[in-house]
Amino acid sequence: MPFDGIVTSSTTYGLSHKLTGGKIEKIYQPEADELIFLVHNGKFNHKLLISSSSSHARLHLITSSKSNPQNPMAFCMLLRKHIQNGKIQSICQKDSERIVEITIESFNEMGFPINKKLIIEIMGKHSNIILIDDSSNKIIDSIKRIHSDVNRYRQTLPGLQYVYPPVQGKISYFDLTEHMFNSLFGSSSSTSDKYDAFFNQDAAAKTLVASIQGISPVVAREMCVKASSISQLYSLLNSYVQKLLVGDFSPRVYLNESGAPIDFYCFNLYEASYLYKEVPFNDIQEAAEYFYDHKDSSNKMKQKSMDLFKAISSSLEKLYLKKQKLSQDLLQAEGSEIFKLFGELLTANMYVIPSKATEVLVVNYYNNEPVTIILDSRLSASQNAQRYFKKYAKSKIAIQEKTIQLEEASKDIIYLESVLTHIENASNYEDIEEIRQEVVDGGYMKKKKNAYKVSKVKLAPYAYTSPDDFRILVGRNNKENDVLTFKTASNKDIWLHTKDIPGSHVIIFTEGREVPESTIIMAASLAAYFSKARLSENVPVDYTQVRHVKKPAGAKPGMVIFVNNKTIYVNPYVVS
Repeated sequence: MPFDGIVTSSTTYGLSHKLTGGKIEKIYQPEADELIFLVHNGKFNHKLLISSSSSHARLHLITSSKSNPQNPMAFCMLLRKHIQNGKIQSICQKDSERIVEITIESFNEMGFPINKKLIIEIMGKHSNIILIDDSSNKIIDSIKRIHSDVNRYRQTLPGLQYVYPPVQGKISYFDLTEHMFNSLFGSSSSTSDKYDAFFNQDAAAKTLVASIQGISPVVAREMCVKASSISQLYSLLNSYVQKLLVGDFSPRVYLNESGAPIDFYCFNLYEASYLYKEVPFNDIQEAAEYFYDHKDSSNKMKQKSMDLFKAISSSLEKLYLKKQKLSQDLLQAEGSEIFKLFGELLTANMYVIPSKATEVLVVNYYNNEPVTIILDSRLSASQNAQRYFKKYAKSKIAIQEKTIQLEEASKDIIYLESVLTHIENASNYEDIEEIRQEVVDGGYMKKKKNAYKVSKVKLAPYAYTSPDDFRILVGRNNKENDVLTFKTASNKDIWLHTKDIPGSHVIIFTEGREVPESTIIMAASLAAYFSKARLSENVPVDYTQVRHVKKPAGAKPGMVIFVNNKTIYVNPYVVS
């Protein structure tokens, strides 16, 4: 519901006052359906986010930063060519629709000023961002190209004339008069009192949505609950319109019991304020940023890391099958001593075995028990003995090779399970990208053609301070675990890790002091929290001095061995 026509009007009003006359200094495209403009206007720098996402299409100012691909996408390059360094002439809404037009003055190859228009259509799965030439109304390009096989009425392809989406016979609330409003309900000023006596909230709400541009069902219901007659309903809608014209807004974000945002609006919603916690904002831009930054943040993280998660999960499934197969092969190969015995017994009884025999009964001289040996009738007794000796030798070699393969597969499983844990526990996109780089470096995944730039600023480990004033650091990923344990920590610091459970390295910096049990419990709880056992209870955590922790030659990132350790059982928690 957030971006209906009314929210679009309030957002456009704010953007127009802040960005008109500003210069577009930089253009980025962090996602396939998302743009960020850096606009300098007067003494202020602004970041304008424009999204054509099918689920969260919008435009508003933001204060946060986003990672960008190493190689700019095609639409981003086109916008940089046509409107970067251009001046924003105007930002306006098309009638009361969810369409915003940004007119930009730029210069052509000859140095003459020309106007381009960026049109943002906020229409659910049909949302789009389209750049057109203002003089000819021709499409230069769009972030989503729509072909005739998708929409026969309206294509968004370079060179075609831009056509607005169909209005469906609706009236803009900016153009609405009281007479027009009454006619929507089949009433007039002479009959309104009679009609008001039979005012039906549900029917009136449906009429508002079906007849007026930009009115969402939630707001239509809101107005009809507040009004008790058609005349009151018009007065309420007209008061909203007057507030939109002068910028008189009271933005609100509504949160559920767990603190997750449910909705936001530029005016107070009567029903929502009773159902949810209300958080007021001074500016609709701030409310929009708060809402979308906190809305489904975990789902966004999952989407961002989905390909990485799938790649690691797929590798793990293959390793699990490989380990199972190797274990079965080793179990079979462990019975290879019988082949050596058969070869020895055949050699000892070679001259009593008849030719072309398919089996022979001989006495095992180790325990004096009879043994039946299967023979190949095409081979002599000597050749049958050699065949069993070869089977024995082959099995011994197989045991050695498969044991090595089993050890390597087990190490890979332990490592990839730790990677999967770090992915699940990642708190931001930068964490995901660092883990992705680690996986690419390890050869478990190919680098994306349009990979995101790795942040120049190295992410620091999670830092905490115990009540006893001891500094505690927690690694974010396997590479950081290695740096933390073997480069940052000193030999007398305390190292902690969940026992036989994938997780982060945790270091207590002792600074020559004796570490009290309360600090060890806190650090152990952090180790449990930043592990695969985050949602468990009574988690075992090993701890020892850093000098007892070693990294074997050729070991994967984050993989260590340790001695002289103690184990403590704690419940996971993180200090806020």
